[in-house]
Amino acid sequence: MRTSFAQFRRPLHGAGLVLALALAGCASLPPPTAELAAARDAVARADAADALQYAPQDLERARTALSRAQAAMSDGKERDARALAVLAEASAELAGARSAQAQAEATLAQRRAEVATLRQRLGLEDQP
Repeated sequence: MRTSFAQFRRPLHGAGLVLALALAGCASLPPPTAELAAARDAVARADAADALQYAPQDLERARTALSRAQAAMSDGKERDARALAVLAEASAELAGARSAQAQAEATLAQRRAEVATLRQRLGLEDQP
């Protein structure tokens, strides 16, 4: 019986898959410098948004994650550094958002108090 070419394709296909996976495993991502920079920028924005006053726990989580990311980068643990930098950025953005929300709520409360005072002065307390 004559061997067909189709019979050789299956072992070659498996070998090609193994080779492709081996090469993919050897490929490395670039250092997470962009992620670290984005995290530092996000923490700076949160600081500027008064997150220390309005969202201190989120800001502290961001700062801790950023510090750990920088330490992991120094230790050559780029995968850990990347994950921690992304966490730091997300935590800082959350801190900034919570700070903005708290400031907006405070402004709203102040405006409502001003409206109530004006209604009282105009004698409109009974009207909606």
